Amino acid sequence: MSGKKQAKEASSVSKFFGELANRTSLAAGRASTFILAAGVVILWAVSGPLFGFSDTWQLVINTGTTIVTFLMVFLIQNSQNRDSAAIQVKLDELIRVGAARNSLVGIEHLTDEELEDIRNKCEARAIAEKAGDETLDKTQESARRAADRIAN
Repeated sequence: MSGKKQAKEASSVSKFFGELANRTSLAAGRASTFILAAGVVILWAVSGPLFGFSDTWQLVINTGTTIVTFLMVFLIQNSQNRDSAAIQVKLDELIRVGAARNSLVGIEHLTDEELEDIRNKCEARAIAEKAGDETLDKTQESARRAADRIAN
C-alpha cells in the first residue's frame, strides 16, 4: 500500500473516531443521558427481588458499568485532547498577534493531525516574526547611533 493511501486511510479513521468521540461525549453530557442511566440503575435495583438478588443479577450491572466506563474513558479523552489542542493553538495565536484571525474559530472539530499542522504553522510564523522584530530592533539601533554621530 502506498504512503499516500495509508495516510488517507489513517486520516479517514481519525476523522471517523474524532467525530464518534465528539458526538458521544456531547451525548454523555446531556441531562437526558443521565436520566436514562439513572433509570437503568433504578430498573436494575427494582428487579433485584425478581432475581433473588443473585450473583447473575449483580454481574449484569457490574459488567455493564465496567464496559461503558472503559469505552467512555477513551472517547472522552480523545474529545478532551482535541479541545485542549485547539485552545492551545488559539492562545498561541492571541499571544502572537494583537488581532487574532477568525479562521481559527471552530478548529476543535479538526483531526489531531490537522490541529498539529496548524500549531506548527503558528509557531513557525511566531519564530519568523520574532526574528524580523530582532532585525528591525538592530536596524533601528544602528540608525539611532548614526543619527547621534551626525548630530554630534
